[in-house]
Amino acid sequence: MPYRAPSIRACGCVLTSGVRCQHIVARDRERKAAFDEKRPSSRERGYDSKWEAARKGYLAKHPSCVMCGQPANIVDHIVPHRSDMKLFWDKTNWQSLCTHHHNSAKQSQEKR
Repeated sequence: MPYRAPSIRACGCVLTSGVRCQHIVARDRERKAAFDEKRPSSRERGYDSKWEAARKGYLAKHPSCVMCGQPANIVDHIVPHRSDMKLFWDKTNWQSLCTHHHNSAKQSQEKR
């Protein structure tokens, strides 16, 4: 069975298909660290004790992930609230998700 030819990256690294260059990994790590430094803390974004109580009550009423039916442990905002507190507290904008779907499927949807 034929294999794909290795590719040469802009930095000069020769890599097989599907492998990430160490330079790209380092650049992504720096970019994400710079973003996290500027991002407000979770408390500043509204995730305080009032949110924890509301989250606990919502998960008690909606214990299953809406994507797979497994036990949910995250209350997700369907439409990202982007610091809009009216949208943040709108319960029709909430959904229960398991960690897997929140960190994979939901994040890729938001990036599109």
